[in-house]
Amino acid sequence: MVLNPARREKKCQYDQKLCRLLDEYSHILVVAADNVGSTQMQNIRKGLRGDSIVLMGKNTMMKRSIRLHADKTNNNAIRNLIPLLVGNVGLIFTKGDLKEVREEIGKYKVGAPARVGLVAPIDVVVPPGNTGLDPSQTSFFQVLNIPTKINKGTVEIITAVELIKKGDKVGSSEAALLSKLGIRPFSYGLVVQSVYDNGSVFSPEVLDLTEDDLLEKFASGLSMVASFSLAISFPTLAAAPHMFVNAYKNVLSVAVASDYTFPQAEKVKEFLKDPSKFAVAAAAYAAAPATGGTNQEKVEKKEEAKEVEEESDEEDMVAGLFD
Repeated sequence: MVLNPARREKKCQYDQKLCRLLDEYSHILVVAADNVGSTQMQNIRKGLRGDSIVLMGKNTMMKRSIRLHADKTNNNAIRNLIPLLVGNVGLIFTKGDLKEVREEIGKYKVGAPARVGLVAPIDVVVPPGNTGLDPSQTSFFQVLNIPTKINKGTVEIITAVELIKKGDKVGSSEAALLSKLGIRPFSYGLVVQSVYDNGSVFSPEVLDLTEDDLLEKFASGLSMVASFSLAISFPTLAAAPHMFVNAYKNVLSVAVASDYTFPQAEKVKEFLKDPSKFAVAAAAYAAAPATGGTNQEKVEKKEEAKEVEEESDEEDMVAGLFD
């Protein structure tokens, strides 16, 4: 098949642009563009202008360009993008913070009505209350088994009803009812499906992790390593402090039960011989914070006294000027 020269030129330009972006950017968001209109896409491009570029195209063309560019530059890391190009997707090349770019994309979601045959992305619930429809419209509610009553010449829904479940197709009756009620239950926009970062591909949920989450996961993993090391008696950095403490406890137990002693065990033996020393040590420990508090109060009182003296000196000086 002979290609039109104009189409061939467009494909060459697209291939060159994609290869240039792959060389220039190391952060890429793979986004789904289902039910996104041209005006909405234009607004997204404007919002990301500056540090991000949105590139759409046919999946086969993008896969081919990525594959050829990987062979040409020996950069096999970009091949990880090929399995992600499934469905109506596009690429967002960015030099900014990935989380901030995803949040910026989320600002451009727009409401959409429920069209017949559309797969519901969320559950649709019709709230109770006055609909403003005249009693002749009750047939819609009866078909969908929605309890209603006539109140002041209008139809009123008695209880909330789950009209459409997530994953179900929208029927003609549901679409007509939601249209009459003025409900636009769905919202559409670019949805981040995967994140590419210097050859690594991960889920966008990773962007939601905070430093506290990372510290918690690290501490949990460290605790598991320490527990496993102690269970099999294999020394590791995580288990070393616990091993030293356990060894000290064992040696101390031997020293207490026998005549063998060492400097650290002598104090423990003294406490065991004379239990009254426990009370003395506890009282001294409890008195330490109180003593610290009284010392601090003394310091504060001295500072206040100094301030009063300085103020009186200043008053004497001012009075002396007018004598």
